[in-house]
Amino acid sequence: MPQSQSAYTSFAALLTTSGHSVSPAELQGLLLGRCCAGAGFSGSGWLEEAQDLFDGEVPSNLHAALLGLQEMVKAELVAQSSVSLTLLLPSDEDSLQLRTAALGLWTQGFLSGFGANIGTTKLSKEVHEILEDLVSIAQIAPPEEEDEEGEVAYMELSEYLRAAPLFLFTECANYILPNTDDEQPAVH
Repeated sequence: MPQSQSAYTSFAALLTTSGHSVSPAELQGLLLGRCCAGAGFSGSGWLEEAQDLFDGEVPSNLHAALLGLQEMVKAELVAQSSVSLTLLLPSDEDSLQLRTAALGLWTQGFLSGFGANIGTTKLSKEVHEILEDLVSIAQIAPPEEEDEEGEVAYMELSEYLRAAPLFLFTECANYILPNTDDEQPAVH
């Protein structure tokens, strides 16, 4: 299920108040893309990469919000029970045009973050296919009119985008879960 309208709207208002017209969707896409490509979860690395969307410098009043977004993304990516992610997109009550445009920006951000961090990692056929799908989704044009067919297509794409990053993270990030056991492994 997408984030509530208030979460998207609040994040957009925070960004606008700081004097930037950065889309919350594009920002989260960038973050997820970099994490799925194996950039890790360094707060300073994330803030440094986010600078591109902020014309060179992330305002200090946004650091906590961006680091909080990273912690949310990290929790969802490393949760072994996750089957889909929470996307920072407009509410279902918003127009299909606005939601579709945000979906395209989210995907553009994801591809930017992934591409900037994947390096020379050899990618499987499945990963290539997903990336090709994402390139197509990033080029999406908002529909001229709202209808049931457009709503169904939007829902299918958003569901795909909730699941695809989990696969890419598993395939590409080489993230090792921290050992939460207090006991040392027994040697026999």
